[in-house]
Amino acid sequence: MGLLWTILIGFLAGLVAKWFMPGDKEPSGFIMTTILGIVGAAVASYLGQAIGWYRAGEGAGFIGAVVGAVIVLFIYGKFASRKA
Repeated sequence: MGLLWTILIGFLAGLVAKWFMPGDKEPSGFIMTTILGIVGAAVASYLGQAIGWYRAGEGAGFIGAVVGAVIVLFIYGKFASRKA
């Protein structure tokens, strides 16, 4: 059940992040949006633990996942614009 919950939260976080940062160079589709949200949650958890907001082993919440997904989407947009 934990994996399904992670996928659902990742998908929702990816949707919200893409809503904040729309563009034609960003990844699209259900799978890419879900991966974007999951990676964003991982980034937010890592940064939160490094800063001291979260304890070791504690993951980011939904808002943290959205912020992490926006960061990942921003970085992806910078690399995608270089290739074009």
